[in-house]
Amino acid sequence: MAAPRDGFEAVEAEGSAGCRGSSGMEVVLPSDPAVPAPLCPHGPTLLFVKVTQGKEETRRFYACSACRDRKDCNFFQWEDEKLSGARLAAREAHNRRCQPPLSRRQCVERYLKFIELPLTQRKFCQRCQQLLLPDDWGQHSEHQVLGDVSITQLRRPSQLLYPLENKKTNAQYLFADRSCQFLVDLLSTLGFRRVLCVGTPRYSQFYMEDSFCHYNMFNHHFFDGKTALEVCRAFLQEDKGEGIIMVTDPPFGGLVEPLAITFRKLIAMWKEVQSQDDSHKELPIFWIFPYFFESRICQFFPSFRMLDYQVDYDNHALYKHGKTGRKQSPVRIFTNIPPNKIILPTEEGYRFCSLCQRYVSLENQHCEHCNSCTSKDGRKWNHCFLCKKCVKPSWIHCSICNHCAVPDHSCEGPKDGCFICGELDHKRSTCPNIATSKRANKAVGKQKQRKSNKMKMETTKGQSMNHTSATRRKKRRERAHQYLGS
Repeated sequence: MAAPRDGFEAVEAEGSAGCRGSSGMEVVLPSDPAVPAPLCPHGPTLLFVKVTQGKEETRRFYACSACRDRKDCNFFQWEDEKLSGARLAAREAHNRRCQPPLSRRQCVERYLKFIELPLTQRKFCQRCQQLLLPDDWGQHSEHQVLGDVSITQLRRPSQLLYPLENKKTNAQYLFADRSCQFLVDLLSTLGFRRVLCVGTPRYSQFYMEDSFCHYNMFNHHFFDGKTALEVCRAFLQEDKGEGIIMVTDPPFGGLVEPLAITFRKLIAMWKEVQSQDDSHKELPIFWIFPYFFESRICQFFPSFRMLDYQVDYDNHALYKHGKTGRKQSPVRIFTNIPPNKIILPTEEGYRFCSLCQRYVSLENQHCEHCNSCTSKDGRKWNHCFLCKKCVKPSWIHCSICNHCAVPDHSCEGPKDGCFICGELDHKRSTCPNIATSKRANKAVGKQKQRKSNKMKMETTKGQSMNHTSATRRKKRRERAHQYLGS
């Protein structure tokens, strides 16, 4: 939610885990899971590999899980790199310097003092984005300060805080009131009493220790250690895990795979209190993300379905209605709750399809050939009998590519899907033939290495022979000079 409310726990997400997938980078599992990843200011780093046309480079590296710009976090370390004690000590000191100035305990103590103040003394510095105690007033006398901060305002921090706007680290886009109210009403209708919000940055100063954790959603890292982990565990397992749902709105530049790995760990934490008879149950989840990530999300969570509801944001240039935004928002809700249980508002342009048994947008017409309402972006899609599926209305069937695409596409350009087997329904990282491909690439690599070593040996041998010949020629010249001189 834009702001957690009563019965909500806020879990802060640090940044956007880099959009490295678009630049040919993929997250990989470490060679030895028992060896912990090196730490940067944002917690454990992730292991990446550069991929070109489906082929991995031989050397992998660690980089920040939260920042996709080296200017924001310049951590870099080769997987096989060994660091000296001095460098490790310097890194630890740097990580400590980059932590927030106040601990969670100090934030809680300041908050308790703040709410005890009379209304006229409750002030908030809009420049520093900080709740002020009377001892702080002098340091902020020349800043823009908001007075008479009410308890209602404290319960909705999003109305006090300015959203961050650095898209490569921790940009914050707030749900439009329409979308926020829909989500709140829906959660209440479905009977949920508690909500674990994953992705509510900078709310640390507004919540008690039992309702907020400073957390990195891209590496499952709790910045306050085991204490914060147990707070989250207790919240998930309260009432044996009944009546709780996880709502997450990750940065759209974040890679799906590390997010999915983290969410699985939260799900496992919730499952710890489930009985054997309830082993089939799943932690209810709302994952809010653009519709074009549907195949990736469903690869990791096959029980998830994408709702037709379009989520809007107030402060995003594209993902909102109006002159500067799109006519159709691409942001959707992915959930493991059966779609027939979720009622979308008819006054906002949704209808119930009796054949699909779910609510869809008005223009999303049921296709008798696909036997479903096939549109993903809110428009009416057309069925292509050659592709045997529905496609966007602006696409045409290309006889060269043998599939539908935009009219001005490049037939020779890179295609979506898997580099290994060529199928379009998955990426190389989840290809069933990836093991065979890796063995082949490894064999080719060894062959190239043997060839390179052979060339080096021949070059060394040639240099040695050339050196011997030159020495002999020099000696012959010296003897000739001696003979002529005599």
